[in-house]
Amino acid sequence: MATTQVERVAVTPAAAQLLRTLRAQHGELMFHQSGGCCDGSSPMCYPAGEFLTGDVDEHLGDLDVGDGESGPVVVPVWMTKAQYEYWKHTHLTIDVVPGRGAGFSLEAPEGVRFLIRSRVLTDDEFRELQSAGVL
Repeated sequence: MATTQVERVAVTPAAAQLLRTLRAQHGELMFHQSGGCCDGSSPMCYPAGEFLTGDVDEHLGDLDVGDGESGPVVVPVWMTKAQYEYWKHTHLTIDVVPGRGAGFSLEAPEGVRFLIRSRVLTDDEFRELQSAGVL
């Protein structure tokens, strides 16, 4: 598979700051984009390894949320492959807003919730991801 410069996921500065705070409290983190049911389709933040991923999941990329005191802070983002089929034409940005979110996600006690902002990939981005074998 060829490499690509196109990112499929990004993070806002506010969400990156919250992730650095959560990492200080909980250690390494990960996201899994929920596919519905009780939590809608929210990005769920967990301690790394608490939510088990496998062959049914697609790794969308890693969020660079800045330097922590002990080095870079990178948060991987996952989604089920079935859900990815519906979202593969989009770029996802994880943001944070005030309000009560999912009870299972680490930000819930903070009075905020993560959410996804999406946009359709440009034709150039889509072609680059296709050439890299990502799509």
